Amino acid sequence: MLVVRPVVPADLPALERLAGMAVPQLTNLPAHRDRLEERIARSRQAFTAEVAFPGDEHYTFVLEDRERGEAVGTATIRAQAGARDAYYTYRQETLIHASQQLNVRREVQTLALSHEVSEASLLCAYSLDPRYRGTSAESLLRRARLMFIAQYPERFASLLAMAFPGFLDGAGESPFWNSVGRHFFMRDYQEINTLAGIRSKSFIAEVMPQFPLYLPLLTPQARAAIGREHPDHEGALAEMLAEGFLRSRHVDIFDAGPVIKAERERLQTFRRAAWHPVRIRPAHALPDAEPAMVANQRLGDFCCVVARYALSPTGQLMLSPEHAERLGVEEGRAVLAAPLALPGMGDDGAEERDPGYDEGEL
Repeated sequence: MLVVRPVVPADLPALERLAGMAVPQLTNLPAHRDRLEERIARSRQAFTAEVAFPGDEHYTFVLEDRERGEAVGTATIRAQAGARDAYYTYRQETLIHASQQLNVRREVQTLALSHEVSEASLLCAYSLDPRYRGTSAESLLRRARLMFIAQYPERFASLLAMAFPGFLDGAGESPFWNSVGRHFFMRDYQEINTLAGIRSKSFIAEVMPQFPLYLPLLTPQARAAIGREHPDHEGALAEMLAEGFLRSRHVDIFDAGPVIKAERERLQTFRRAAWHPVRIRPAHALPDAEPAMVANQRLGDFCCVVARYALSPTGQLMLSPEHAERLGVEEGRAVLAAPLALPGMGDDGAEERDPGYDEGEL
């Protein structure tokens, strides 16, 4: 039985382990005990606070394997990406250089520092135990956050964003960092990655040049890495594009990984989620049905599991006693359910729905 729930202090050793096994190492999930303790404390405060609009709240979740009795995954929502420090990205832009006298007109691609994503709610700090990769645990942990946002929309922005780790070469180095940031910090990628995790990425923007970067002046390897995700995150990016996110013109200032964005109302989980009263039946008596994410409506004791989307003729969601107990719901209590499978995931339809960039940025 896998359950997504809020983090608690007893999860600290598991968070340390998950931070250490993230590939690549995540700046927003540092393997640093003090920072992780702070993350747990901030999350517990966020879940208990009275919130009317998004601010500096961080909601951290864990995926618990109840049979093993341990947390095997973690993921976070930052209610407002730039609530404390501006959330900097590079925005891909085009400048036109023209001369009538020389009859020359050239379009030059540039990267300009931006903090436009600061107002968005950020889905971040995702790490899953390798034993659970390739299973439904991946989607449950990644998208249970959307089930939480759907229930408490006032706590989050209408615009959601995700930043994916960028491309690294065979030596674990970032071609983009080596072509850009290293000239200003004189530190290699792994060292600056650790420093940014303990502190904040905002200090990078403070030292980086404020003028646009002209892409033709970068190395070919750096240009090729812009907007390219780390190979281990290709499946995650494909799933979130199928969910309804769109590629934006923004990339990470650190490794140039892609930043995707979406108005939450357009996401599949929000559009297909529905409330159902619970009807408890023995597991062997439940009809076959497609799997669904099922979440209770308890803020501080939020739980989300994968169960069959089995409805009675009167619209009740039939749950086994075990699932009902994990969710902490009784018969007649309403739960939120959304299909686990995404339309077109893995086929040509997913590509047709992805125009490449957010229409608002064209």
